[in-house]
Amino acid sequence: MKLKQLLAGAICIAALAGCSALERTEPVRTPQTIITAHVTTEQVKEAIINAGQGRDWIMSVAGPGVINATQNVRKHSVTVRINYSEKDYSIHYVSSVNLLASGGEIHRSYNHWVNNLDKDIQKKIAAIAAKPQ
Repeated sequence: MKLKQLLAGAICIAALAGCSALERTEPVRTPQTIITAHVTTEQVKEAIINAGQGRDWIMSVAGPGVINATQNVRKHSVTVRINYSEKDYSIHYVSSVNLLASGGEIHRSYNHWVNNLDKDIQKKIAAIAAKPQ
């Protein structure tokens, strides 16, 4: 009888642990932001780099209109590609380590990091646009 109870308890714990892991993941977010301010492509590039560096992303220019960014937090790492122009920019997931990425889902921390990066880029662009020419 005790063996059955222990076995049932172990199955319940395993099921709850599995559900807990699922709750930590969300669909991968891909922000696509339209720029309404009058800025140049170079100013957008500057805003993206400064915003990323302000959040400890490692930013590297990959070519015209493309920046690669990597975030390392403890044992987790993510790389995104940011495509940009004077009219818009978008942040695309590329790869990750230890973020439970699978089937279009990823650890919710990824979405927080990308949302924060997106908001900071928007703020930097607004600040650049507000400066007198």
